[in-house]
Amino acid sequence: MTVLLVRVLRTASIAICLIVIASFLLFAVNQTSTASGHQQEELSGQPAVTQGAGAGASHESGFRRTLDEVSETLTSPAGGLSSSEWGERGLRLIFALLVYGFVLGFFARTLRVRA
Repeated sequence: MTVLLVRVLRTASIAICLIVIASFLLFAVNQTSTASGHQQEELSGQPAVTQGAGAGASHESGFRRTLDEVSETLTSPAGGLSSSEWGERGLRLIFALLVYGFVLGFFARTLRVRA
């Protein structure tokens, strides 16, 4: 029974961390590709087209949208701590790695040793 619980905790810990990391990486790739185009427009003297917060979200795939929703749900206690989008995503990533990666992993290792 304890061995099964340890395996479930470790698997959940790894899966949650991978979900949050994947969501952060997709966000970073999207932001950097958008920033390059924005900088090129500014350098060429063309007026920069500003996108609203929801403008890029309409082009996201169903998988990406689901991944972001799951990530936001799992890291909701760390939400609203930063005013910038990069800061918010970074804090959510750190929260997930600490709570789900370290604490849940530590708890699973403690259960394994006591069994």
